[in-house]
Amino acid sequence: MKLKKRLGCLHAHYSNIEYIENALAPFNIEFVHFVDPGLMDRLTSDQNFDEADAQLKVKEQIEWIAQSNIDAILITCTNYIAILQEDQLSISVPIIKLDEPFFDFVCTIQQPQTLIFTNPATVEGTMKRLKHYAATNKKLINIESVVLNNTFELIMQGRKEEYNQEVSKILEQLINEDRVISVAQLSMVDAAQLVEAKTGSSITNPLKTLVTSIVKQLNLEEKIN
Repeated sequence: MKLKKRLGCLHAHYSNIEYIENALAPFNIEFVHFVDPGLMDRLTSDQNFDEADAQLKVKEQIEWIAQSNIDAILITCTNYIAILQEDQLSISVPIIKLDEPFFDFVCTIQQPQTLIFTNPATVEGTMKRLKHYAATNKKLINIESVVLNNTFELIMQGRKEEYNQEVSKILEQLINEDRVISVAQLSMVDAAQLVEAKTGSSITNPLKTLVTSIVKQLNLEEKIN
């Protein structure tokens, strides 16, 4: 019997653990989770904590995780991904970024798109990376970003049910036949799935594309019952 692959996961919030474990439950994989909501808090509330400080902190976290006997590192926080300077890392463990398989899918869509966020601090870095990804892969995309204000603090306070209700309500209002709707953050997946089930409209989310990518990169096998 083959040994389980070990995936080290870096999250900005505990709520992301459940998404990843449930999505990869059918596969022979073991998780080692690292959660640091403090970095996000300092980025948004401490004016003396600049980007260079944040980059150093993420570098230290990634290099610490890489020493934990793992096969790959998954970063689920889009803000952490935007901050990360990979060329400064001294590790050989592959890094899987939540949004890159998502970007790949988004770049195949030719209709006008709306990418929805709840965390304002994530928007600039994610949109910059998406546009760079599209340009590098010679893809033309027609995309705008929308931030659902006054919602992200709910999830950071552990008020997940309220967060899902608020996000679902606004997503329903934003559904438009003329634009493809996507949610940018893992924390929005439950709300997006609720709206999909209720309305029959498709809402793309990063988890849909991530699972396929992880299974392929780690050559995962399904569990034998």
